[in-house]
Amino acid sequence: MKKNMSTTDRVVRFLIGLALLIWTCFAFSWVLLIVTLFVFFEALFSWCIVYQILGKNNCRCKK
Repeated sequence: MKKNMSTTDRVVRFLIGLALLIWTCFAFSWVLLIVTLFVFFEALFSWCIVYQILGKNNCRCKK
């Protein structure tokens, strides 16, 4: 997996993940928990499957 997300994308996804985690605690949904974990995974590893499919790369890392 090659990094394809900028720092801004990572922060936004992390905040979305926190909001989803709070919602998951109240909704008691396994599906929502899996989605939340995947959002945290994307933020942690700077990798987005949609960006990869579209060929988009926001990462300013050395190539």
